[in-house]
Amino acid sequence: MGDNTDNQKHQEQTVNPWQVQGEVVDGKIQEIDYEKLVIQFGTRLIDEQLLSRFTKLTGYTPHPFLRRGLFYSHRELGRILDLYEKGKPFFLYTGRGPSSDSMHVGHMVPFIFCKWLQDVFQAPLVIQLTDDEKFIFNSNLKMEDSRRFAKLNAQDIMSFGFDPERTFIFSNLEYMNPAFYQNIVKIARTITHNQSKATFGFNESDNVGKYHFVSVQAAPSFSNSFPQIFGPKGDVPCLIPCAIDQDPYFRLTRDVAQKLKYPKPALIHSKFFPALQGPGTKMSASIASSAIFISDTPAQIKNKINRHAFSGGGDTAELHRLHGGNCEVDVAFQYLTFFLDDDVELEEIRAAYTAGTMQTSAVKARCIAVIQELLAEVQARRKTITEETIKSFMDPTIPKKSDLRPCQPQIPVEDLSI
Repeated sequence: MGDNTDNQKHQEQTVNPWQVQGEVVDGKIQEIDYEKLVIQFGTRLIDEQLLSRFTKLTGYTPHPFLRRGLFYSHRELGRILDLYEKGKPFFLYTGRGPSSDSMHVGHMVPFIFCKWLQDVFQAPLVIQLTDDEKFIFNSNLKMEDSRRFAKLNAQDIMSFGFDPERTFIFSNLEYMNPAFYQNIVKIARTITHNQSKATFGFNESDNVGKYHFVSVQAAPSFSNSFPQIFGPKGDVPCLIPCAIDQDPYFRLTRDVAQKLKYPKPALIHSKFFPALQGPGTKMSASIASSAIFISDTPAQIKNKINRHAFSGGGDTAELHRLHGGNCEVDVAFQYLTFFLDDDVELEEIRAAYTAGTMQTSAVKARCIAVIQELLAEVQARRKTITEETIKSFMDPTIPKKSDLRPCQPQIPVEDLSI
């Protein structure tokens, strides 16, 4: 009995593609230890030297996500910059696992960043909708619901402002051509049951689809999965912006690439967008009370943040004035670090809240206003999406541009942000 109680009071941090939770100490969930993940996964921190080189080669000030350390870790980002400097091609790849009618604001993070990267480099982008994964991993999900979620989420993604001439969005259940499937089969043959089990923690009761799915998620990393865009050779490298919990998939993918003589995908990892309940978890579309959805009304956004957003402020106004607030655990402030574009204002809020001169209600009010404005723009663009728009992004027969903006090292002259 005592052992079980002790286990509940202390649990190690868990981060994988299906579960994210900070360490539990004395029964309380702690913040995610991101530096520990860098050591555990064997990635590298993005440092000032790498950001300076990025700025020099592109002429653009790094995105707030980079400046604030929200995208903080990488695998071979420097190699992508080498290619860009030499005028050689690369492409962007990211994805979405559609599990509900609407995406939430946390899902926007990699897409906002991909949109910025596409603008900076004029890079081609492929976006995988893993509707097959959601069906395989959720025994209660119907096939028609999985497909419907993918179509609705695709329209959410289209409303983020991507260039349809350089963006291909595809559903795994719809896009299964010879080149794509041949890569899946090649990948599957190189990954053993034990590797998949060790990487993802599967057991004997898990269905075979779970073991196999890594092959499907890996395939878009290789350019000849899209011969209509990049040709048949498979020699164009990719950069994958994703949350750090997706890294296990791509560690295996990088091992596979070497065996198949394909370029290893490079990665750039983000921190998690916290659930409303606190920074020890991530926002989930499957838990409605943890999430602010892209489809939420201004009133719903206000209600969710005021009622559910975990506060780092003092228990009373007097204690808050005396000891100040904790920005590291305050969810409203954390959301502002993602979506408030103004660095100066963000630092003013941090200083005032930490000093106790700004109340939790004021931080929440600013957060509400920022997210309401952000989602109003997305919702307005989404209303303009037509069948022709969907076809321009998802029809594999429509040619895409794949030439990058020429590299002209210079002093930064422009700041493209959110």
